[in-house]
Amino acid sequence: MHTEVIGKYLSTLPEDDEHPYRTGPWQPQTTEWDADDLTIVDGELPADLDGVYLRNTENPLHPALKVYHPFDGDGMMHIVGFRDGKAFYRNRFVRTDGFLEELDANGPLWPGIAEPVEMAKRDYGWGARTLMKDASSTDVIVHRGTALSSHYQCGDLYRIDPYSGDTLGKEDWHGGFPSAWGVSAHPKVDDSTGELLFFNYSKQAPYMHFGVVDANNDLVRMVDVPLPGPRLPHDMAFTENYAILNDFPLFWDPELLKHNVHLPRLHRDMPSRFAVVPRRGDGPIRWFDADSTYVLHFTNAYEEGDEIVLDGFFQGDPEPADNGEGSKWQRVFRFLAMDRMQTRLHRWRFNLRTGATREERLSDSITEFGMINSGYAGRDYRYTYAATAKPGWFMFNGLVKHDLHSGAEERFGFADGVYGSETAMAPRVGSTGEDDGYLVTITTDMNADASYCLVFDAARLGDGPVCTIALPERVSSGTHATWAPGAELRRWRETDDAATAIGL
Repeated sequence: MHTEVIGKYLSTLPEDDEHPYRTGPWQPQTTEWDADDLTIVDGELPADLDGVYLRNTENPLHPALKVYHPFDGDGMMHIVGFRDGKAFYRNRFVRTDGFLEELDANGPLWPGIAEPVEMAKRDYGWGARTLMKDASSTDVIVHRGTALSSHYQCGDLYRIDPYSGDTLGKEDWHGGFPSAWGVSAHPKVDDSTGELLFFNYSKQAPYMHFGVVDANNDLVRMVDVPLPGPRLPHDMAFTENYAILNDFPLFWDPELLKHNVHLPRLHRDMPSRFAVVPRRGDGPIRWFDADSTYVLHFTNAYEEGDEIVLDGFFQGDPEPADNGEGSKWQRVFRFLAMDRMQTRLHRWRFNLRTGATREERLSDSITEFGMINSGYAGRDYRYTYAATAKPGWFMFNGLVKHDLHSGAEERFGFADGVYGSETAMAPRVGSTGEDDGYLVTITTDMNADASYCLVFDAARLGDGPVCTIALPERVSSGTHATWAPGAELRRWRETDDAATAIGL
């Protein structure tokens, strides 16, 4: 492995820090690395794995103004690239406006999700709450060969070079970006059309919008999606002809919001509502009621006759009570633990002819953060690759392959003290089937004080990794990731040398 330190940053976190989401598996990094010809410590790197795995990470340089939440950290992009049987690694902070200002100030300037907005040390900010830092640390996708990082409560989209990890500036869609509201995390890319679909939300009516960016990077559709009041949507889904948005009964308490207090509460007597929005044309928005819940992440949706089929992770207890069990930190952050929220794979069916909703549980297993073969997004599919978590904690301890046709589940559990990230499905070059490819993830190994990139055969997850690749430093635990095939990346095959292709 050839490594080079590209940058190192001064952290102002306390030396005696005891916050579990800033220490241990969540210990943030301060060093940016370039590492080529990564060391394979076990197995063999498949020659038909070609492209880049990107993972976004909450990686704070500074403490909170008062109360730190794991979603508050600065964005850091991790890239593991695969080409010609070799692998490289890059990591870079996302250079958001907020990150750069706090770097100059050598400390925090904006409140996090668990702090009052009045604590802001600047009279401007970002996000649906306003006066938050746009950390761009939540999600990452790739559109038209460029990675885009996003923030969970709306903000700018930051353009990231998928080879180097360098921030290339903000995406503005040729001047069409809705800067007043920004874009939420989890925009979607439809591989079959090249379109990017997104939503945003705010405290101002109509409270939500839906937008479409075409394959030429032009904003070609922007639609109001009126809601009864401010809501907290986190994800969306799409089919060939529709986008599916939501109005869940977990949202800021309206009375407290009048006093600028942003406290989410579950309104158990209210149904979940789903909006079916035409991707193109002037058709009406159709609303469907369903059982009361909250959903962080959907896996896929598709059309089947008169019905739209939507799959995601139903929360059996979106507002878990403090039962007095576990450490104080487990009790404070119980809203992040899959076992406390009771997240299970679920299916909704919306009949466009009758207006009826049907729903069913697809699995009894507690899983979340499901990924699919992106070539099947918006289409009928069979497999979802999800994560399991350590009970009581926001740390992934294994992977599950859900077979939605047979109901079978195939599992791989990490060793105690080892935690993974959202896995991405990477179709092998010339793949012919939905699970004909690889699963890629990054682990944080507390036993070895190291991190590894693991590659699994997607058709045989239970067999364990076919390849284990050492990274130059232990990586902080993280969540969302994506895969971009080399064929979709600019310059990837312009030379015969991988290092030249990525601009070295």
